[in-house]
Amino acid sequence: MTTRVNPVRLPFWRLQLTAGCILATCTPVLAAEGKSAGPSEALFLIQIIVLVIVGRLLGEAMVRIGQPSIMGQIVGGILLGPSLFGLLLPGAQSALFPDIDTQKAMTDAVAQLGILFLLLLAGMETDLALALRLRRAATGVSLTGIVIPFALGFGLGELLPANLLPDPDARLVTSLFLGTALSISSVKIVASVVREMDFMRRNVGQLIVASAIIDDTVGWVIIAVTFSLAQNGAVDLATLAQSVIGTIAFMAFSFTIGRRIVFEIIRWTNDTFKSDLPVLSAIIAIMGIMAIVTNAIGVHTVLGAFVAGILVGQSPILTRQIEGQLRALTTALFMPVFFGLTGLHTDLSVLSDPSVLLLAGGLIVIASLGKFGGAFAGAKFGGFSNAEAIALGCGMNARGSTEVIVASIGLAVGVLDERLFSVIVAMAVVTTMAMPPTLRWALARLPMRQEEKHRLEREAFEEQSFVSQFERILLATDHSASSDLAARVSGHFAALRKMPVTVLDISGEDGEVAARETKAGREGEAQQIGDRVRDTAEIAAASQDKVAGPGEDDQVHVSIRSRDGNLEEALAESAEKGHDIMFVGIEPTTGDVGRYSKQLAAMVAAFKGTTAIVSSRGVLPKEDKDLRILVPVSGTERSMKAAEFAFIVAKAASAAITAVYFRDPAQTTSLSRVSDARNAHRAAFEQLDQIASFYQVKVEKVAPQGSAPELAILRHARKGRFNLIVLGVSRRAGSELSYGSVADTLLETADRSFVFIET
Repeated sequence: MTTRVNPVRLPFWRLQLTAGCILATCTPVLAAEGKSAGPSEALFLIQIIVLVIVGRLLGEAMVRIGQPSIMGQIVGGILLGPSLFGLLLPGAQSALFPDIDTQKAMTDAVAQLGILFLLLLAGMETDLALALRLRRAATGVSLTGIVIPFALGFGLGELLPANLLPDPDARLVTSLFLGTALSISSVKIVASVVREMDFMRRNVGQLIVASAIIDDTVGWVIIAVTFSLAQNGAVDLATLAQSVIGTIAFMAFSFTIGRRIVFEIIRWTNDTFKSDLPVLSAIIAIMGIMAIVTNAIGVHTVLGAFVAGILVGQSPILTRQIEGQLRALTTALFMPVFFGLTGLHTDLSVLSDPSVLLLAGGLIVIASLGKFGGAFAGAKFGGFSNAEAIALGCGMNARGSTEVIVASIGLAVGVLDERLFSVIVAMAVVTTMAMPPTLRWALARLPMRQEEKHRLEREAFEEQSFVSQFERILLATDHSASSDLAARVSGHFAALRKMPVTVLDISGEDGEVAARETKAGREGEAQQIGDRVRDTAEIAAASQDKVAGPGEDDQVHVSIRSRDGNLEEALAESAEKGHDIMFVGIEPTTGDVGRYSKQLAAMVAAFKGTTAIVSSRGVLPKEDKDLRILVPVSGTERSMKAAEFAFIVAKAASAAITAVYFRDPAQTTSLSRVSDARNAHRAAFEQLDQIASFYQVKVEKVAPQGSAPELAILRHARKGRFNLIVLGVSRRAGSELSYGSVADTLLETADRSFVFIET
């Protein structure tokens, strides 16, 4: 059920008061700056501040009435431009935004950066996996949704009277820009509305977003080629061939070799630099280089920025943090400035001309009907119902940021004049503001299918699952038998979760190993551990592909890192670099007088993330499919999280797994009656079955009677010849490392391998 927030009306007098305060504060400076005809840094700052504040206020107002915030930013620019502010107070408007080329160049530079950052962020938000999974249906919807409105827009451009064209000799290029402006949907607007409607995981919602992704991707290629034609003013076959071939080569390189290069740059920067936000700098550099490359091959820089965003978004390292940093910068500064300046260039007074008003109305009708009709036809050809086809048509009929950028490019290269630019912006505003209510109406009429309900339940479980929170693995090893087992376990975990692994060689601590091993020898052994992780992950991925089909990218990225300096500092730094789960495979695990070894305790304390302690004991099979995993469960949240972890390993290794129920010591006093104990036991197994069903793992369940939990676990492990115990633990307060009586006893007495996973 979607939670609706009652819209809070912002009184218009408050906006007037805020705007008045801004202008009153700026008036003395504007008066002083007006005496100078040259560029002014103070005026530039005032313009930026005004655009940011007005854009934020109107964006907030739009959000509260169910509209995208960028609509408020565009409307804010329109109000600050000649359409209202310039009409009411022309002197103040010209003082705030003077028609001086050098002054305008300063804000235009920020706007150009804004375009690149907007496309970078749009690329990062592009879910290629979703588009690939729904590629057949989404491609049909997208292509028909592009071809029909593009043809209508191109035809409109060819039929326009010459007096409405900025350059009648360049009619073809103007027609191409009109066709492009009418044909592309804004994936950012579409995705935000579908997400707000809580339809992102519904079949139609996913298809709408996937179609918009393909729409956007194809659209930016069209824009790049059209821009190339605009620069030459006419169709030149040699130039067109260069642009098309160059674009194809650029895309092919980017999504193959370039993808690996981008990933390695991000990983190396993240792991090597110690200064603040190094990855953000690397991403900006990547975006800039790719934008320069696309410019060099004769297409617009926006294509390079968009593709760079897609590649960065696929990087498994720090994607959440990176996106948050870039989103903050783009949303707070670049978006209100770019869209505000777009509104400033829009002069709605041109609509007083009947011919321009007729053109605007015709453009809106053609854009709406063409996009709706194209998407509707594509959906019907794909076998969808009328209700689903209507929802798809409504969802794809949003332009927003994409058309505004297209119009800005067209205005900059001279194929659009102020009239056509204003008409396209008006069309983008109207169609975008009409999209949310029509899509809400269409989606509300869609019934939920049974298979869709089942899939949604599975995805809801995935979002709330214990293992879904992890993004990057740190594997701490000392080349012992426990290191080898930790490499095998982490390889399985990484394979199913598509997580990169960093192998941290901690050997040589306090000179113990350094005295008998050379540095080259230790590096060779660390590489062997890395190879062990990679080989294990590849085998696990291959076994899953036999069942589910090939994945998008089954290779697990493994990097080797030697301990440099203090171990505790290295672990703390690793957590800061995005490693959120650490597999520790070192020996010894116990100290001289029992408990945990000092080195292990220090490592657990230093790492600010989740730790999995892996200890190799007894005889382990050479092949992981022969592992027999025992996971103790008690019905507590801790034990169920450990069971989920164990199911991941069992599924990846194709190993047998059994759950043994034990009464958690903390439950002893709360379950005083026999019936309570039986109900707890049944409830635990029911919850266990739900998790096992999600991972499609067969689990045997055993509930032994009597004896202490640790004794019951060990007795069953020996009786069933289990060779790996997975136990969920939580740290106890105190100066010494402790995970409670059950785990601490198993640490000292277990005669077979175990994994203690912090939950």
